[in-house]
Amino acid sequence: MVTAAQPHRRAPAVRHLGPNWYACVMGTAIVATAGAALPVPIPRSVLTAVWALSLALLGTLLAARALHWTHHRDQARAHLLDPATAPFYGCLSMALLAVGGGALTVGRDWIGTGAAVALDIVLFGAGTAVGLAAAVAVPYLMAVRHRVQPGQATPVWLLPLVAPMVSAALGPLLVPYLPAGQARETLLLGCFALFGLSLIATLLMLPLVFARLVTVGPLPLALTPTLFLVLGPLGQSTTAVGKFAEYAPGVVPDPYSQGFDVLAVLYGVPVMGFAVLWLGFAAAHVVRARRRGMRFAMTWWAFTFPVGTCVTGAEALARHTGLVVYDGLAVGLYALLVAAWLVAAARTARGLLSGALLAGPRPALPAPWPVTVRTTSGAVR
Repeated sequence: MVTAAQPHRRAPAVRHLGPNWYACVMGTAIVATAGAALPVPIPRSVLTAVWALSLALLGTLLAARALHWTHHRDQARAHLLDPATAPFYGCLSMALLAVGGGALTVGRDWIGTGAAVALDIVLFGAGTAVGLAAAVAVPYLMAVRHRVQPGQATPVWLLPLVAPMVSAALGPLLVPYLPAGQARETLLLGCFALFGLSLIATLLMLPLVFARLVTVGPLPLALTPTLFLVLGPLGQSTTAVGKFAEYAPGVVPDPYSQGFDVLAVLYGVPVMGFAVLWLGFAAAHVVRARRRGMRFAMTWWAFTFPVGTCVTGAEALARHTGLVVYDGLAVGLYALLVAAWLVAAARTARGLLSGALLAGPRPALPAPWPVTVRTTSGAVR
């Protein structure tokens, strides 16, 4: 006998495919790009292969998400109206940007410089547009539709605000391929504007996240890995100011060009110091959560991209200060990144094969019927 509820339980796999899945693309792409500038040589063929994997993942997810929006619009709208899911739309922007930047960093070894530039232009333009839209739309929805409480604040709220910072860090890679003069200066200063936009928005949001931790207590076990998301704006902004300093000569007038060089050190050093502090703080929370039974969830991908941005930030400081300590920091963080990526990728593949990760939420168990228990003191309901 077939009941009316059975067709709903047989919903296609993409019905529950949320925007958080783009974190797989981001985490994979950063393994390739962060490894390209390490003082320890890594075979370019390996990095190119990892980037190609991120490109394939991006194409697959874009197609799957298109099916999601086409066939499950009710679920897609529910994601936008869910304060726990809507911020992940920032991941779409960062996935596009990460793969585009990787095309110029390592992908050109495979597809050629011309194709890499064309691909990056398309992905950078689309990623920046999506990122700016998410940076406006998601906080707007949080204010007028989500009705969130201060105790609900999590680092996930930072995702749509960090996306413009990724544009700021990766946009300068296109500067040499634009006509000299107005075009190059406009792109570089536009990226600097994106840097300021994201930085100020992050400084407004981050105190809410920290205050929630101090006043309410640790995050739920499944959300504990998202503490690593705070590393994203820290490492990415350090990377961005380093890129401004590298590409500014000959693009902006000399006083400002030298100012970018100063900013790369005076901003990057203290921010990277705070990133190391937060890494220890977040790692302590993860150890605590693991001891209390934290199991694998897609939030484990938070261990990848944010750490990767700290790798690129440390690499930028190594170039601008000449200090070996930053080379060592970059190598150590990259080892952590690769280990986290291997674990997250393996667990994700296992979850996909078993169907657990794409399964819908389990229905709530029916409440037991109320019973009356006779005791010596009377009836207890």
